[in-house]
Amino acid sequence: MDVNRRKSAVAALSVVSNSVLVVGKLAVGLLIGSVSVLSEAIHSGVDLVAALIALFAVRTSHKPADREHPFGHGKIENISGTIEALLIFLAAGWIIYEAARRLRNPQPLEAVGWGVAVMLVASLMNIIVSHQLFKVGRETDSVALEADAWHLRTDVYTSAGVMVSLGVMLIGGKLFPHANLHWLDPAAAIAVAILIIGAAWKLTIGAARDLMDVSLPAEESQWLREYVCRPRSSVRGCHNLRTRKSGPMRFVEFHLIVDGDLSVEDSHALTDVMTREIRERFPDSSVTIHVEPCDGRCRPECKDGCLLTEEQRLSRRTQ
Repeated sequence: MDVNRRKSAVAALSVVSNSVLVVGKLAVGLLIGSVSVLSEAIHSGVDLVAALIALFAVRTSHKPADREHPFGHGKIENISGTIEALLIFLAAGWIIYEAARRLRNPQPLEAVGWGVAVMLVASLMNIIVSHQLFKVGRETDSVALEADAWHLRTDVYTSAGVMVSLGVMLIGGKLFPHANLHWLDPAAAIAVAILIIGAAWKLTIGAARDLMDVSLPAEESQWLREYVCRPRSSVRGCHNLRTRKSGPMRFVEFHLIVDGDLSVEDSHALTDVMTREIRERFPDSSVTIHVEPCDGRCRPECKDGCLLTEEQRLSRRTQ
């Protein structure tokens, strides 16, 4: 299965699993009157919307560049991740509002065992699906899939928290029949919302940073800097290395300083080799190399990447 089909398949799996969980949590939440279970149903509803957005994004991001989008469609994955994060913030706000209202006036729950059961099933399903999303997302460098994975991984923790609170109410109600444990349900909902907000903040930072054309991560930039400025025959230096990312696509640009007497044909062959080797390290990348002749007169911007000794620079200036 090729990369695009794998991404679409795992995104579709997320849509199906979230649809099942929304129906299940909503039904049980209404049945037993649990605000924490209903908050989890809303959480899964947001996850479903996010999964649909991710599915659209991964099916669109691989489209080739066209006249209106000369740099491709990769940034749609960053937009998708940002929208998903904002949706989580909205859901968390509603959960806190509803839980605070119920906390002031706790309501007794019925058939709590059903709530425990649906939360257990939700946790197990989300563990499996989020694992697949993380795996494919990291292998294909998909921002949209990783954002969707974080949605479901957060749901694992929150579902487990609600399950524990309902379990305490179920067991505590039998051991201590007169104890008032009904406040645990809205308290668990508020804890769910706080966890959701934390995940949303991380998603926002991770997805939105590339919309501002931030440079590639430090380790990738370091590899490129060392590779580009590696000593080579006829290469005398480099400067103005610039990088950015658009979805899974990386853009690399730099100036390469070569011997002034190097032919156009040889310069072209040299840049072809460098482009191929960079793409071997970063398969989805666009590499632009600007070749400049070296006369030994190092300008301020190229001094850091100059490969000439002081004697070589003086010698070239006098030629």
